[in-house]
Amino acid sequence: MDTRRNVQAGEADRAGIRARGGSLAPGRVVGDGRYRLLAQFGVDERAAAHLWRARDGQLKRDVALTLLVGDPADPEAARQARRTLERAAHASKFGHGGVARVLDVLSLGSGVTSGEGLLGVVVAEWTKGSDLVDLVAQRPVAPGAAARMVQALAEAVDHAHQNGLVLGLDHPQRLRLTPGGALKLAFPGPLPEATLRDDVKALGAVLYLLLTGRWALPGGPPAIPAAPLTPQGHVVPPRSLVPTVPAELSSLAVRTIEDGGSGGIRTSSAILRVLDQVAENEERTQLIQAVGQPEGESDGTIWTTKKPVKDVARRRKLAFGVTVLVVATVVILAWGGLMLINLFQGDNKAAGPTLNVAATPTTSAPAPNQPAPPPSSPAAPKVGDPVKPDSASVYNPEGQGDNPGRAKNAIDGDPGTVWRTDVYQQQFPALKPGVGIMASFGDPVKLAQVKITADSPGTKVEIRSADSKTAKLADTKVVGSGELKGTETRIDLQQPAEGKFFVVWITQLGQNDGKGFLSELGDVSFLPAQ
Repeated sequence: MDTRRNVQAGEADRAGIRARGGSLAPGRVVGDGRYRLLAQFGVDERAAAHLWRARDGQLKRDVALTLLVGDPADPEAARQARRTLERAAHASKFGHGGVARVLDVLSLGSGVTSGEGLLGVVVAEWTKGSDLVDLVAQRPVAPGAAARMVQALAEAVDHAHQNGLVLGLDHPQRLRLTPGGALKLAFPGPLPEATLRDDVKALGAVLYLLLTGRWALPGGPPAIPAAPLTPQGHVVPPRSLVPTVPAELSSLAVRTIEDGGSGGIRTSSAILRVLDQVAENEERTQLIQAVGQPEGESDGTIWTTKKPVKDVARRRKLAFGVTVLVVATVVILAWGGLMLINLFQGDNKAAGPTLNVAATPTTSAPAPNQPAPPPSSPAAPKVGDPVKPDSASVYNPEGQGDNPGRAKNAIDGDPGTVWRTDVYQQQFPALKPGVGIMASFGDPVKLAQVKITADSPGTKVEIRSADSKTAKLADTKVVGSGELKGTETRIDLQQPAEGKFFVVWITQLGQNDGKGFLSELGDVSFLPAQ
């Protein structure tokens, strides 16, 4: 219920409220006696901001209060509070369904007295619904619903940033879930030093929270577990914690939160592009699955965060896409049938000229009275027998990578055992700059060529040398590149490269039978220079 005290505000929070903000408790009146506190819904400790539901005694309506608690005699605390109030006042001119409208801003001497233990108050319209923290307390949200919820919030951020406004939604208790299933910034009041980048990182953190139930930014509520980190200090991808999370959403969350690297996502518009693609794929999948479902059969859904299709043109595009998919399926089935007919009922006679297979003659001197053969072109650099790496691991600077348990399949000498990437709905580098296999050698080797056995046409790779297993992508060096064609591809290095660590880095994925993009490696051989 909206009127109950949030379970995350424990005894420690209550003690802090009394120590810094006087007796903030249900029933107390603030703001020149106008607002009566009803229930607390969180504390943003970074700014000593206490989030309350209150009753406006003049207009007889519920409102959301962000109470800035502090000592008026502390000049630094007063300065930070003034900055937050100024930003909140600017936001009062901003209107969007994803942000609660700011109704009033009270400061010391203007609605707030020094004896209240408050430095200011931001008054906003009350948002009906439930707490975001309560939503993820039981279990993570389904990926499709999580994408929809963040999509609506990202639209608000994008609109605000176009107007030069920072929203300050980088704390989960400031957000609420409306009855319609949309996330909304219910307690406006950005931190004094918050930036546009902080809003974008918050979108990634909210997505991470919905998918995993963990918060990936500093300053979260004590009741929410912090996101785990890799040994290199990166946030563990959601897919590693919840295997059912699609690779696109997992990568989007990590790339939005992380600051470093060339593959980071730094704008809300970039987030929206990925979420729009995920949403369209979900709609297409649901439409296909709906075909043949008995009328009146329910899937048990109680509520949904699915947005209605925005316009007729989008509906037509979706219908056209499904039609193309059905036609393509029929064509493939017909082609397969014809191939079977040709296989079992074809002419037994030879279909082409007879080939005369003979052993390759050995090299010998020219016969008498015959001219010598012309000189051949310069020979390619000679390579030796393959050298086997000591180990192989998935190289993904942003996390644990794709199918790490199968990385050894790429160097076991058996093309029948493969390592493959996750299935992506968007081609690299839309979601991430790439992924690859790192081969580690006990002693430095000097390579001249890399041979890749794989049935993954269209895959483009770079051979990169690295100084260590944990090297960042920017610190590796490209020593060769090529595109996989046929079942065996040899990539000559630009010049012999020496080192202990080499990466087969995939920059473009192959097709996955019309169901996204995927690449696989059957066997990778490393051939040294002679």
